Amino acid sequence: MIRPAHAVASPRVVNIEDLRRLARRRLPKVVFDYVDGGAEGEITLRENRRAFDAVSFRPRHAVGSPEGDLRTTVLDTELALPVLLAPVGYSRLMHPVGEPGAARAAGAAGSVYILSTMSGYKLEDVKTSSGGPMWYQLYLVGGRGVAEAAIERARVAGFSALVVTVDTAVAGMRERDLRNGMTELLRDNLLAKIPFLPQLLSRPGWLTAFLLDGGISTLPNIVIPGHGPMPLIDVTTALAGAALAWEDLRWLRDTWRGPVVVKGVLTGDDARRAVDEGAAGVVVSNHGGRQLDGVPASLRVLPEVATAVNGQAEVLMDGGIRRGSDVIKAICLGARAVLVGRAYAYGLAAAGEAGVARALEILRADMERTLKLLGCASITRLDRSFVDVPAVAQ
Repeated sequence: MIRPAHAVASPRVVNIEDLRRLARRRLPKVVFDYVDGGAEGEITLRENRRAFDAVSFRPRHAVGSPEGDLRTTVLDTELALPVLLAPVGYSRLMHPVGEPGAARAAGAAGSVYILSTMSGYKLEDVKTSSGGPMWYQLYLVGGRGVAEAAIERARVAGFSALVVTVDTAVAGMRERDLRNGMTELLRDNLLAKIPFLPQLLSRPGWLTAFLLDGGISTLPNIVIPGHGPMPLIDVTTALAGAALAWEDLRWLRDTWRGPVVVKGVLTGDDARRAVDEGAAGVVVSNHGGRQLDGVPASLRVLPEVATAVNGQAEVLMDGGIRRGSDVIKAICLGARAVLVGRAYAYGLAAAGEAGVARALEILRADMERTLKLLGCASITRLDRSFVDVPAVAQ
C-alpha cells in the first residue's frame, strides 16, 4: 500500500488536479464535497476557472535566459513566491495535521499562512508551529466581545495582519453539503453518523485518523463567555448574526492596531470604501464560489478593483487558481499576490503537510517556468502588456 506522503511525491503527481484526485480517493464523499463544492448551481465556481482560460499570454522571445525571480513583498513582508495560503475552515476535518501542518508548509516555502477563525486548533498553537509569518482571518461570530478576545490573542501570539471577511452575511447555500447531510456528520452524536457508515468504512485511512484525532471537536478560537469554545455544528447559525458593516472596520482597526485586509471585495466601489475606512489591503474574492452564486469570477473584476484602489492599498485576489500560470495572469491584471484555498486543501486532504508542500512546489515550478517562457525576469516586472484579455473576460 502506498503511503499518502509517497503518493504526492510520485512523478505522476504533476499538477493540482492530481492532488484533487488523490484527495477524492482518501476522503469520504461528504468531506470531499465540503472541500470541492460551491454554492447553489456552482455557476461562479466554474466561472472562476473559465476566466483564467479566457486570458492568453503575449510572450517576449529572444531575451536570453530570464531568471524567473518569484520574490515579492506583501504588507512589507518579504515572500519567496507571490502565493499566500487562504483561510480554510476546519482543515482538521480533512487531515489531523490540519492548520498547523499547512502553516508549517507555508513557512517552509517562504509564504504566509492565513488562519481561519474556524480553525480546529488554537491560534497560539498554529502560530508556534508555523515558522513563518501568519495573518488571522476574523468572523464576528459570537459578537464584538468574543471577537475582541480573539483579536487580542492573535496580537499577542504574533500574527502580523488581520483579515476581515465581508461576504458572509449568512452562509451560502451549499447544495452538495445539504444533500450529503454534512450537518448530521458534524453532530456529536454517534447515532447521527449511522447513515454515513458505508462511505466512512470505505475510507479506512481517513476514518482511523479521524477517530484517533478525537472526532468532531470545537472551535477553540471562538470562546463564548460562560459556555467555552463554540461547537462546530453551531457555526452556520452563528454566522447569521455576524454580518459586518463598514462602520465596524473603524472599530476593528482601532482594536487590532495593525494592518487590516478586507476580503470579499467584488466592485470598485467597495474597494474604494475599504480604503477610505483604512484598509491596508483588499482581497478580490467571491469566497471560491461558496457564497452568492452568479457573481462574476474574481479575475474578471480584478482590473476594476485595482483601478479603484489606485495604489493606495495592496490588491490580492483568490478564486479558481489551480496553476502557476493562473497566478501570473492575476498579477498581470493588477494583483500584488494571490491566495489559494482549494489548491492546497486538496494536498492537505491527500497527504497532510507533505501534500500542502507538494501543492506549493507545483505552483512554484509552474510560475518559474511561465515567467521564463514569457521572457520576464521577475514577478515584479509583470504588467498587462504580457496578457491579452478578450472583452467578454474584462
